Amino acid sequence: MNYVEPIRKKEDIELVEKYLENTSKRDRLIFAFGINTGLRVSDILGLNVGDVKNKTHVVIREKKTKKYKKFPLNNKLKQLIEEYLKEAKELNRPLFLGDKGSRLHRSIVYRFINDAIKKTKINVGAIGTHTMRKTFGYHHYKKFNDVALLQNILNHSSPSITLRYIGISQEEIELSYSNFEL
Repeated sequence: MNYVEPIRKKEDIELVEKYLENTSKRDRLIFAFGINTGLRVSDILGLNVGDVKNKTHVVIREKKTKKYKKFPLNNKLKQLIEEYLKEAKELNRPLFLGDKGSRLHRSIVYRFINDAIKKTKINVGAIGTHTMRKTFGYHHYKKFNDVALLQNILNHSSPSITLRYIGISQEEIELSYSNFEL
């Protein structure tokens, strides 16, 4: 697996969101799920309509770890889900369908994320479906500064793995030391 980067600038996230909003409600919701929940793309694509419609929380069993995970939907996701599912009646169908009516494949997500990055001309580095999860992790850490909490959310085995995963560089680590005194 290639190493991918998070989207570090909020302005860049907003550009991607605007671009996707104008191209596809489905793609916009997938991106919003990734950056607001930290779920892996396989778990996002594994969701059914009934998992999210009229819900305040989502409960899944992660495909990679086989662990159960429960998390609340923020207001942004609730609104996007409501708009996306206005007409949806069948709760057991996949939330995200491809052109042929079957569950969307991760390669389509990879394509639309790469396309959005190219079209918005933001400078991120290596991009992939995992960019959404890393973007969540990076911004969650920057907001709450709690690596133990983020480690738990992402199901990592150690804080150092979490920091490396979200791209906290050596310079940022050194800066934190230089600005810390007891």
